[in-house]
Amino acid sequence: MSKGTIRNFLIGDAQADRMVPPSGFTARLTLFVSGAMAFLTVFALALSLASGRLADRWADELARSATLRISAPSGQLAAQTKVALTILEQTPGVASARALSVEEQAALLAPWFGLDLPLDDLPIPQLIEIIAADPGYDVRGLTLRLSTEVPGAVLDDHTRWREPLVAAANSLRRLGWISIGLLGGAMAAMITLAAQSSLAANAQVIEVLRLVGARDRYIAGAFVRRFTIRALIGAAVGVVIGMAGVLLMPAASDEGGFLTGLGFQGWGWLLPLLIPTLGGVVAFIATWLAARSTLRELA
Repeated sequence: MSKGTIRNFLIGDAQADRMVPPSGFTARLTLFVSGAMAFLTVFALALSLASGRLADRWADELARSATLRISAPSGQLAAQTKVALTILEQTPGVASARALSVEEQAALLAPWFGLDLPLDDLPIPQLIEIIAADPGYDVRGLTLRLSTEVPGAVLDDHTRWREPLVAAANSLRRLGWISIGLLGGAMAAMITLAAQSSLAANAQVIEVLRLVGARDRYIAGAFVRRFTIRALIGAAVGVVIGMAGVLLMPAASDEGGFLTGLGFQGWGWLLPLLIPTLGGVVAFIATWLAARSTLRELA
């Protein structure tokens, strides 16, 4: 685009603006599409950011924790537990280790067996909670030592079910960004169709303008400016409604799990403010390409 075209786009040209109908089907379509796409983009962005936070939290918390399960006859259980705690205290990279009390183990089993489970009458293994320090401990070396000195010990570093959870959260994050890209593509396609429809409907006006000396850049600039402004307005309204919807979503809580905390946090609240600008850029490019293509066909 030339400097004159850019100046006309920023300042506006009343005569050129009259070429593009200020209302009608194309105007309503552009406003609705840009607003709807911006609204959906806000939620896709919120989902992507929340999934990223969830993946990071799961990876950090589960990587630092492990469980040692000791299964032994009742007469040997206390002795093996004591030996295991001594080994863990001597292991570099282990920040803390403690044996869970009978009440804590009963609380872990309560969702499956109820609160009245008689632990004293059942051969329940002893659980030891292990918290790793930074950079962590040698899992293989600790497993070999425990298998030698504590025959009934089984070390679970949560790798089997930690990795699928983190992978699932990362997949949701990628899905959110892919959705944003698809929404942008759909918006560009709809605005292109609206611009082509408006240009075709004004074919006679364009022919007259060419006869009086108007260049295609001047004509295209009028359509680009009008459609870009419409997209900006529609996207801004969609973002406001979308952010209001995000504000109404439940806050993060341990009880709610993944279904809570899907909103924005901290600087993340600033990201939706970029959506109208990006929507305007998409509308600008889509309308400019559509205008140049249609004007060549009308030549």
